[in-house]
Amino acid sequence: MELYRLFRAKYGNPLSGQGAALRGGRWNSPGTALVYTATNRTLAMAEVLVHLSLATMPSDYRMAVLYLPDTLPFSRLHADALPAHWQDFPPPETLRQHGDFLVRQNQFVALQVPSAVTPGDFNLLLNPNHPDFNEVKLLDSSPFDFQRRLFR
Repeated sequence: MELYRLFRAKYGNPLSGQGAALRGGRWNSPGTALVYTATNRTLAMAEVLVHLSLATMPSDYRMAVLYLPDTLPFSRLHADALPAHWQDFPPPETLRQHGDFLVRQNQFVALQVPSAVTPGDFNLLLNPNHPDFNEVKLLDSSPFDFQRRLFR
């Protein structure tokens, strides 16, 4: 399966999970490394755009194309299993427990979760600590410029 991730070039490795570990995110607590990915390029872009404006948009984004072998174990979390208002910002604290558990349990390479930004789309949270994580491959990384028309 191909996955997509927008990342800042100045932070280098799009597969480290260290950015999420530093600050935490919707699906992980600070200190827990996760690699947030999207199942399509548009979702990867939308997940970044909800946090930025044209004035704060860095110019060094890159689009990473990743390959997750279909043979690697991953789990799914369905929206109906989530608390009310799970899409809100800031998110309910209980969401972080899902990603933290994925890493602590270390049974799955990834957890598929519904996107809080675009209903019907999915993010995959990758566990860089899983023993099979080295099978996740970076296929491509290219500069990504956001169209200024998105900010009108």
